[in-house]
Amino acid sequence: MMTTSEILKRVRRIEIKTKGLSNHIFAGEYHSAFKGRGMSFSEVREYQHGDDVKNIDWNVTARFSTPFVKVFEEERELILMLLVDVSGSSLFGTTERLKRDLITEISAVLSFAAATNNDKVGVIFFSDKVEKFIPPKKGRSHILRIIRELIALEPNQTGGTNVACALEYLNQVQKKRAITFCISDFISEPYEKPLQLAARRHDMVGIQVFDKHDRDLPDAGLIQVEDAETKDTVWLDTSDRSVRANYIHKFEEQKKYCIQSFRKSGASLLSVRTDQDYVKSLQGFFKAR
Repeated sequence: MMTTSEILKRVRRIEIKTKGLSNHIFAGEYHSAFKGRGMSFSEVREYQHGDDVKNIDWNVTARFSTPFVKVFEEERELILMLLVDVSGSSLFGTTERLKRDLITEISAVLSFAAATNNDKVGVIFFSDKVEKFIPPKKGRSHILRIIRELIALEPNQTGGTNVACALEYLNQVQKKRAITFCISDFISEPYEKPLQLAARRHDMVGIQVFDKHDRDLPDAGLIQVEDAETKDTVWLDTSDRSVRANYIHKFEEQKKYCIQSFRKSGASLLSVRTDQDYVKSLQGFFKAR
């Protein structure tokens, strides 16, 4: 377990890195990808060539004997909800970072992008159950609290991953429509029905985070493998092609279920591997919306 000092130092490092990415890369894309709830009246000004005549304010025009138009601006008051997987499997990683590290960075980037656009941010941490709920709020101190929790919250290493539980909780506590990112490896029990309900209520996006060895076993002979969530161990002969093929098949089946579930619900889905650049993946997603 990290000390308070170590947690604060890591919070600061993540803030510097992810806030910079949000300000210089994602803030504009985030604003464009997620529209506000509509347009609200802002002010009136004198008519200029090219203005839409439908926006002429006839009362003001009559008063000053010169045409004036109404000016509208986008209502940006939005809510970003993060559903963050903190199960034991998030501690798996065979490259320079764990899945949990990647999940933390992506969550921080999205939070700062929302904060830059003056949106509220809330979080639901989950494993096989809801671990913690932080209601949506604004402000830098609130975002730093979220990052601190992302770093310090101890994963549940005795249970599995229950995406359905997190989605059901979201549907209970978040009545207003929200931009919702569910960030997980989606190694979970069926979650198709609660996902469909959540996608009807919210702007739903899934981010599947995985390690290359979630899919591929190295050809390393006889090795002992431990389940990150149940702690069960088993010996595998990775030199056996059929063993490696079955391992790949299991991963692909889970991925296929994930893709089909999001597609049926009308929600968006993108995948990010721990050894790949998540910045490009997020940029591509925002620009494609």
